[in-house]
Amino acid sequence: MAIPHIPAGEFKAQCLQLMNDVNQKQISIIITKRGEPVAKMVPINNNDKTFFGCLANSVTINDDIVAPIDEDWEADA
Repeated sequence: MAIPHIPAGEFKAQCLQLMNDVNQKQISIIITKRGEPVAKMVPINNNDKTFFGCLANSVTINDDIVAPIDEDWEADA
């Protein structure tokens, strides 16, 4: 679905209605000036998640992760 474009002059005249449309319909609108995109109006997502816990339940541990691996190795001191 293409994002609708609107010239800056029309945007200025219809700003409040466009803000309502973006919020209610959850759509984005690109504002242009002389045919070139200059801004994008997007809906605010009030349900933003933080990064903390975003990978919860995505890792599976199959063995003891602290047990020795029974393999000889040498570390430089």
